Amino acid sequence: MRRVDLADADCGIAQAVGVLSDWWTFLVVRDVAGGVTRFDALQRALGMSRRALTERLGALVDEGVLRREAYSERPPRYDYLLTAKGEGLLPVLIALQDWGTRHVMGDGSLTAEAGPAEIHRVHELVGRVVPGLTVVQPTVLFFFPGAFAPEDHRGYPPGYGDIPGAAGCTLEARTYAARAGDFAAQGVAVMGVSTQRPDELAAFAAYAELPFPLLSDEDGKLAAGLRLPTFRAGGTERFKRLTLLVDAGAVIRSVQFPVTDPAGSVREMLTNVTS
Repeated sequence: MRRVDLADADCGIAQAVGVLSDWWTFLVVRDVAGGVTRFDALQRALGMSRRALTERLGALVDEGVLRREAYSERPPRYDYLLTAKGEGLLPVLIALQDWGTRHVMGDGSLTAEAGPAEIHRVHELVGRVVPGLTVVQPTVLFFFPGAFAPEDHRGYPPGYGDIPGAAGCTLEARTYAARAGDFAAQGVAVMGVSTQRPDELAAFAAYAELPFPLLSDEDGKLAAGLRLPTFRAGGTERFKRLTLLVDAGAVIRSVQFPVTDPAGSVREMLTNVTS
């Protein structure tokens, strides 16, 4: 495959399509972002012919979207990894997933509640490694749409409270804070995750007096790598509420999704880790 010269040279969309030339290319980038980095594993995951996959990987390396890193000299074998240019595509993947879920598989309604395909996809994460996450003990990761300190004048976008499933983040975080000692007694850490900026999360954590860290996925690496369900509100992709229990190797051992009762889900997760 070769990139073709496009007449519409001033249009970024046209030029991007020249690099991401077909739907297979998007799926290759999607799976590499999710940690499937070796040729044979990509072929099995995607069901492509070896020739087609070789062409697309070569084109993505030539365009600087992927880089090759050798893991075997004899025979020569490579991991295919995202470059900084490739990581710039993560918000595109997240937006495409959100659009497909909402407008192709759904009826177009804006919602933070789970759909059937999302439920299936999230529960299939059991056994997967959370990309880029380092933990030293079993850890509960609760993903939430967004929470703000009262003095943050930007705060929630207009109409946010009317989005089904969006409310309850402060309640959930404070319930985890109240039970943090119970989780610690079981040797389990707690961490919240949101797509908010680090300064917004730091302000909320101080306001809510949280005894655990909040992780920003502002760059979309977790959202894209795990294909986590999101919805768009206030110009920002936000997580639909879900919880993962990972072991000390960051392998997902248990999933809570959908989460319809933010406070109740904390009690349920505590029961899960003590059983």
